[in-house]
Amino acid sequence: MILHDKIVCGGGVCRVTAQVASFATHGGVREWHAVLHVDGGERQFADQAASLRRAFETLREGFAGAECLMCRLFLSDAAAQQRAAAAIFADVPLSMIQQPPLDGSKVAVWAIFCEGVERVGEGAFSHNGYTHRYALMREAAGADSASQTTALLDAYGADLASCGMTLADNCVRTWFFVRDVDVNYQGVVDARREKFDSCGLTPKTHYIASTGIEGKPDRRDVFVRMDAYSVEGLSEGQQQYLYARDYLNPTYEYGVTFERGVRVDYGDRSHIFISGTASIDNRGRVVHAGDVRRQTERMWENVEALLREGGATMDDVMSIIVYLRDTADYAVVRDMFARRWPDIPAVITLAPVCRPEWLVEMECVAVTKGAVCSYRPL
Repeated sequence: MILHDKIVCGGGVCRVTAQVASFATHGGVREWHAVLHVDGGERQFADQAASLRRAFETLREGFAGAECLMCRLFLSDAAAQQRAAAAIFADVPLSMIQQPPLDGSKVAVWAIFCEGVERVGEGAFSHNGYTHRYALMREAAGADSASQTTALLDAYGADLASCGMTLADNCVRTWFFVRDVDVNYQGVVDARREKFDSCGLTPKTHYIASTGIEGKPDRRDVFVRMDAYSVEGLSEGQQQYLYARDYLNPTYEYGVTFERGVRVDYGDRSHIFISGTASIDNRGRVVHAGDVRRQTERMWENVEALLREGGATMDDVMSIIVYLRDTADYAVVRDMFARRWPDIPAVITLAPVCRPEWLVEMECVAVTKGAVCSYRPL
């Protein structure tokens, strides 16, 4: 069962509100997702970030014995803020990207915690025969988005191979943050397809759950930045891919290569990762062009269908990230989410989706209770 809480954290220069979701099974490890919002007012970035770090530590102390597996900072200006943010969150497995929070602050935080794990390397945490590996803020040299994507995936594949893993068997989730997505996304798509073909990731096998979205790194020569999550110790069949074919079509039908969602089964629970999902139908067409309210409703239908196929509902969701193309749509979308799912940790950012006609996109993570006895518990 997911438990939700809202905590107002004081002690810093700015007030911070933390939305928290937690999950545990009897005798199993507890895990938390938290989204932290700062009421920055006219305060400078350093004050806002320091207040968020203080609140982050308050939460971590409350999650006795927990490790932070991953922490993402959504920045309003990466070129100006990333160095200071990296110093403030220096000892945390950190992802940073320019996707401005639309609540008026300069920075927001999404973090994942888990108790009982042992940190065994940079972004690597082990427990009960599994090692969860977060590769964060990966960048590569290249003249354009295609060459950088190729280099990113080559390097990540080599890293996985050094641990006895592969993209096909162990990579659960990726995020591609693309500078000027309307121009550079096609290069990501083409390079990823070519790399996946060489790895045996095809329409006849499977792809990887993913989000490809506008996100500006701090340097102008970086067109693509990647985050990725993999699990060492998975058995064949432990990842189940989600399609919801009555609502969405396979992505390869319109030339891209990612899965709509994936469920990772453990002996005591399942993790469900829903990829970036927009207002699309089962023929790959944009639905309700120009109408952000109706696009949001159709997006919800698609996400709920994917969750349902994975044996979950929105009641099982631990966190949500929402991406908007236009700041003018923020109030409408904020109010819609607040009315329907006020308790789920969520952040809404300015991050144009990969098709200009899509005004809004969301991704989420859910956890459900359920024992698959042939697998070890988390």
